[in-house]
Amino acid sequence: KKKKRVHSALLVERKGSYLGLCLLLLPLLLCDSLTQFSPIFMSLPTKRSTFSAASASDDSSYSSPPMKKAKNDLHHSPQHPNTADKVGFHMEEDPTPAAANLSRKKATLPQPTKKLVIKLNKAKPTLPTNFEETTWEKLQSAIRAIFLKKPFSFDLESLYQAVDNLCLHKLEGKLYDQIEKECEEHISAALQSLVGQNTDLTVFLSLVEKCWQDFCDQMLMIRSIALTLDRKYVIQNPNVRSLWEMGLQLFRKHLSLAPEVEQRTVKGLLSMIEKERLAEAVNRTLLSHLLKMFTALGIYMDSFEKPFLEGTSEFYAAEGMKYMQQSDVPEYLKHVEGRLHEENERCILYIDAVTRKPLIATVERQLLERHILVVLDKGFTTLMDGRRTEDLQRMQTLFSRVNALESLRQALSSYVRKTGQKIVMDEEKDKDMVQSLLDFKASLDVIWEESFNKNESFGNTIKDSFEHLINLRQNRPAELIAKFLDEKLRAGNKGTSEEELESTLEKVLVLFRFIQGKDVFEAFYKKDLAKRLLLGKSASIDAEKSMISKLKTECGSQFTNKLEGMFKDIELSKEINESFKQSSQARTKLPSGIEMSVHVLTTGYWPTYPPMDVKLPHELNVYQDIFKEFYLSKYSGRRLMWQNSLGHCVLKADFSRGKKELAVSLFQAVVLMLFNDAMKLSFEDIKDSTSIEDKELRRTLQSLACGKVRVLQKNPKGRDVEDGDEFEFNDDFAAPLYRIKVNAIQMKETVEENTSTTERVFQDRQYQIDAAIVRIMKTRKVLSHTLLITELFQQLKFPIKPADLKKRIESLIDREYLEREKSNPQIYNYLA
Repeated sequence: KKKKRVHSALLVERKGSYLGLCLLLLPLLLCDSLTQFSPIFMSLPTKRSTFSAASASDDSSYSSPPMKKAKNDLHHSPQHPNTADKVGFHMEEDPTPAAANLSRKKATLPQPTKKLVIKLNKAKPTLPTNFEETTWEKLQSAIRAIFLKKPFSFDLESLYQAVDNLCLHKLEGKLYDQIEKECEEHISAALQSLVGQNTDLTVFLSLVEKCWQDFCDQMLMIRSIALTLDRKYVIQNPNVRSLWEMGLQLFRKHLSLAPEVEQRTVKGLLSMIEKERLAEAVNRTLLSHLLKMFTALGIYMDSFEKPFLEGTSEFYAAEGMKYMQQSDVPEYLKHVEGRLHEENERCILYIDAVTRKPLIATVERQLLERHILVVLDKGFTTLMDGRRTEDLQRMQTLFSRVNALESLRQALSSYVRKTGQKIVMDEEKDKDMVQSLLDFKASLDVIWEESFNKNESFGNTIKDSFEHLINLRQNRPAELIAKFLDEKLRAGNKGTSEEELESTLEKVLVLFRFIQGKDVFEAFYKKDLAKRLLLGKSASIDAEKSMISKLKTECGSQFTNKLEGMFKDIELSKEINESFKQSSQARTKLPSGIEMSVHVLTTGYWPTYPPMDVKLPHELNVYQDIFKEFYLSKYSGRRLMWQNSLGHCVLKADFSRGKKELAVSLFQAVVLMLFNDAMKLSFEDIKDSTSIEDKELRRTLQSLACGKVRVLQKNPKGRDVEDGDEFEFNDDFAAPLYRIKVNAIQMKETVEENTSTTERVFQDRQYQIDAAIVRIMKTRKVLSHTLLITELFQQLKFPIKPADLKKRIESLIDREYLEREKSNPQIYNYLA
């Protein structure tokens, strides 16, 4: 057939009791230059009743005898498929020419079966004389030509066939040894040619690279010719190296026998890398090839990496010292970052990947780890003061590589404490303390977010440091924070939107969290809130309630209970005033020309104010008596105390240049109304007529005669009010506005008020300490002094000294709440 392949057809016809099988086999043609054509024909028996793999007939046998493998090692011409006699076959042709095509005719009697006889050629092929020697000479000449870079007369296919023939006849072991010996001679000669080369290191490296490249090309060519060795002999013998590995072993062996070559190569490589570090251009391809040579030979770690890392350590140790002295910290950190990037890129381009980790560690150790403290001492404060977030982020990133974040965290803590201490302890700048602390905290938050990636440890460090610095002066920061809030919540802050005010309150609340003496803050905040509510000076009731809500969330409802009660009193007072104006007493008894609004305050909610006597004008006294009558008739069992120091009035005044309305305090109004009956009065006259306390009177007169709005004239002129001074009504007073506000003296906080507020706080603290001691002892019954003090420190939320606690314990012993144990004075017993 054209396609020279086996075609078979199996036709089965079943009629009556006959089962016919016919297998048509055509000859198989196999062309092979080394293997003799030995086809096997199979025939299947045909019987009427059964079909089986083994026939029981005695007449014909269709099984072939076992065939032996022919050892053929010579080249033969392909045998013609029709000349069966030449290949040892005798065939009797089938007399039935139409056996391959069965028609569907009526079944006939079975035809005689054909007989196949197979005859084998039993003669063994023999090798030509000197076959092994001739073949090796042929291969040897080719190998030498390859190493000498000369052309050879044999084609690669014939050389491959020669190796294959030797392997076929079990001569591969000897052939392997011969190839190894031949390769060793040439490799040794090539490496020895490099010994004594008095050339430049770069040129020498090029020669080594060329030698290695030639070796690789030559071994690959030899391996492709002797591929059968690798595929058969090497695989069957685990202790035998492949041809490529054998060549590498020979190259490594003779390179070690020429130490000068290896040492100069390593020296040249290190020199080129150092030049590149010094910004000189080098041949990176040459470096890559030579380092791959060291890796392939398996000597990279011992021969190159060790001296390379040592040289790197020395190079960067010297560079680190030099740059640390010559440059500032930001420039130094940029340099370190650049060096790390360069070394990382170097590992990608030509240095083996296994060296990357120890190389980067060496650079980090020499440029960073050794200079951590110097970098922090020299530049951290400068970076923080300059808010240089990018440089701080670079510092944090680099420090994290050498596990130095703890040092950075400590430096941050030290910086926050020192800088904050300057703000808190500067008494001359107390007015700006809170704003300065807010600005400082805001800058730290920006640095924490942008430079330290919101690291939790750094965030806690900032909080702890702030809590430390804000409590350096026990009560003053708490007081100033309350004053700052009073300033922001007071009416008159022009240009401040509700959103800005809310943002300010949130920021101040952060500082409030750091305060240990929150009771001090509460006392001053309550006092200022009372003034804002009573004088109607609050900028926004919504903002006031928002702040109280924040304080309630922060400290609980007990903290803000009194503050919320103050708002309830103000709202209730509005209802009482409306009810009073509609009452019969107000309609029938009130003097005309006067309008009065009264705030009824619950004593427990509001700050304690010292009673201040004053002789009110007759009209005001009448008004007070009528309101008192109305209130007590509505709420029996209550007692009213008039707080004259908190009152304020609006007076109508006639000046020669026109009428004005004066917004003044009650004390100022009482003094001014004296001048309805006299044009000039002395200080003693005013004091006798008003009965105002001396210091309060002096401040009141000073505000009327020495301030910006001078409704009175003082004689002699001066800033202070003396005993002999005289005052007269300033009829020539003029001002562009119709309603003029005279600064109320109660708006200015005095030292006495501060002192009294602080004393009230300490008094409240004593009650809290006493209650805590009794509560603990009632639970424990018996407790030592040390354990009692420890428990008190845990329960009390404000700062307290052990000496103060000891005084309160002594006070409770005197009042018979506790007693000392007779056998041990350090033990306290609770007395029920």
